[in-house]
Amino acid sequence: MLVRKPARQILFILLTAALALASCNIGSTPAPAIDVNAINTAAFNTAVAQISAGQTQTALAAPSAAPTNTPLSLSTLGLPTSGAASPNPNALPTLSFNTSPNTTPLAGTTPFAGFTPAGSPGVPVQTGATAALGDACSNNQFIEDVTIPDGTVFKDSNPRGGRPGSTFQKVWRVKNTGSCKWDDGFKLVFIGGDDALNPYTVKFVDSSDFVAPGATADLGVTLTAPKFPGKYTGTWRMQNDKGQYFGTPLTVVIEVAE
Repeated sequence: MLVRKPARQILFILLTAALALASCNIGSTPAPAIDVNAINTAAFNTAVAQISAGQTQTALAAPSAAPTNTPLSLSTLGLPTSGAASPNPNALPTLSFNTSPNTTPLAGTTPFAGFTPAGSPGVPVQTGATAALGDACSNNQFIEDVTIPDGTVFKDSNPRGGRPGSTFQKVWRVKNTGSCKWDDGFKLVFIGGDDALNPYTVKFVDSSDFVAPGATADLGVTLTAPKFPGKYTGTWRMQNDKGQYFGTPLTVVIEVAE
């Protein structure tokens, strides 16, 4: 059988229990209240301290001031002078230039001063005695054209027989102005011109062809006049037994007319 307790009795019991629980917490320290402003202030101060420490380290690492370039003073060096008043073994030498042209040709070379390769306009024309180009041993001098002077015209109506396609002999008169004899090994070499003339080189192989120093000789070649109209040229030059060219160039200049 259930017995119901009155409501007052139950209320009394609950109050008694509440008082008992409250008495257990008497004398204990209450929990401190959280101050949000204090926390924010502390965090701000910590951040400022870290930034200040970083700036201090950067300042220590960087140079205190921008470097400046200080120019060094150099001693002034004067050029040494020479002369009787102030002799100086370290004096600079005085240079002088020779303005006189060098007219001595190189031995063994085909080109020479004023020479235009045969086959092109402006081949030198011989009109009389010409100065020689050589050395003391091997040298010569052109005297005159014995036959077919430069500028001779070949045409069918030529009364002398100089017709296109005909053969002719060109002869030069030269003088041996060197101290060496033109003997075995010396040559009259074709060095340039028109192959239509059938040019060739003449060798001194027979004793009758030798030319003594100071002697005058007639040197000749047999050529062919081309059949077609135009100007034709050829150039020869002496060569000694060492293969060196010397002396005045000897030329052929003809014109074949219609």
